[in-house]
Amino acid sequence: KNCDPISAYGGYAGPVCALRTDRDVSAVRFHRKGDYFVTVSPKAGPAAVLIHRLSRASSQRPFSKAKGGEPQAACFHPDKPFLLVATQTHVKIYHLVRQTMVKRLMTGCRWVSSLDVHPTGDHVLVGSLDRRAVWFDLDLGSTPYKTLKYHERAVRSVSYHRRYPLMASSSDDGTIHVFHSTVYSDLMRNPLIVPVKVLRGHSVTDKLGVLAFAFHPSQPWLFSAGADGKILLWQDI
Repeated sequence: KNCDPISAYGGYAGPVCALRTDRDVSAVRFHRKGDYFVTVSPKAGPAAVLIHRLSRASSQRPFSKAKGGEPQAACFHPDKPFLLVATQTHVKIYHLVRQTMVKRLMTGCRWVSSLDVHPTGDHVLVGSLDRRAVWFDLDLGSTPYKTLKYHERAVRSVSYHRRYPLMASSSDDGTIHVFHSTVYSDLMRNPLIVPVKVLRGHSVTDKLGVLAFAFHPSQPWLFSAGADGKILLWQDI
């Protein structure tokens, strides 16, 4: 890795930091506070999952050996020192301080592609290449609360909005499905998930569609990236 201290954003014409890994990186996710981020390289063995800290220009391996299959995706819990790591069929939740696994989620999927944690920290959304998006309520156990089958082809990305009661999934069918998703403070009430709209703007290229998307942090907007080489902004979804 080659990292330089950030003195002023305007002083750089290119990347501030370059990380070199032994294998291809398939996923990158930041912690909500912005200093840490995690990378996933499925073929890198014990170094498949790495946690990096920008302020110290350092990287570390949270696991000494590869456990339970190749990692496909990873993300941080918003409030607790937990790291969620998805293999092809499971999601494992690790306590980073204690170095122990606290829960294993049984997705029922053949090949997990992506995952996200709700801002409350109590719900997990998983996308899979077998066309499903799976919602977990961590208070209810390790099996899915709801399985959503709205896409015709592989689901590439799933995410919750950080401010609005919205979630979405993108797929190789070229669409993004947006859902109203309300999580109640009353633990006796189940989450409300209602389809809102289908966004169509990307064309399928070489059997690949919408590869990734991201919600705007404070507006009801969505950015999507497709295999057609386009990045689209969707407003007031």
